[in-house]
Amino acid sequence: MSKHTVAVIDYGMGNLHSVASALEYVGKNVDVIVTADAEKILAADRVVFPGVGAIRDCMAEILRLGVDQVVAEVAATKPMLAICVGMQALMTRSEENHGVDCLGVFPGEVKFFGNPLVDNSGQKLKVPHMGWNQLHQTKAHPLWEGIQQDSRFYFVHSYYVHADDPSLIAATAGYGVDIHAALHRDNIFAVQCHPEKSSDMGLKLLSNFLKWSGQG
Repeated sequence: MSKHTVAVIDYGMGNLHSVASALEYVGKNVDVIVTADAEKILAADRVVFPGVGAIRDCMAEILRLGVDQVVAEVAATKPMLAICVGMQALMTRSEENHGVDCLGVFPGEVKFFGNPLVDNSGQKLKVPHMGWNQLHQTKAHPLWEGIQQDSRFYFVHSYYVHADDPSLIAATAGYGVDIHAALHRDNIFAVQCHPEKSSDMGLKLLSNFLKWSGQG
């Protein structure tokens, strides 16, 4: 049986080792390649679009390396999982760094949590949002298979996604504001959390991605 390939897009701004290691751990008969090579990315069966750091720097590298064109083609052709800043880069615009235009794959903004940020009881919350939080699934999806409602995932971010189209929202999380923590449309799935750092549930999500046809 031939191996499936998963390309992890390397534009210098992601925790690529952790993502690749987690995919290799859960993947059977899967080759994981970490690459910036457009030809290799477009030849892969599935693509992961990670990201860590400031969106201004991420977008600068994405544009410099032509990753924007690669992502646009992947978004039209094969299963793609975007993680953390990779998810934010798919939006129209981010408030970070005094405002940065993003890739516009999903309509919506990346917003600052606010200062001060408080919970429902008025307790001040720290920014960045760092640690474990519940993901509340808002629609059925193959990537949620075997993941219980309100399972906990690991987050690290100072800005959060707000999608313009409610039908895109696959899960929410709460941290002083409503976070659109997972988005889905067609063959694209995006999460604000880090599944590679989220223990069993995160590994289950990655395992589900490796089986996902890009439909449903």
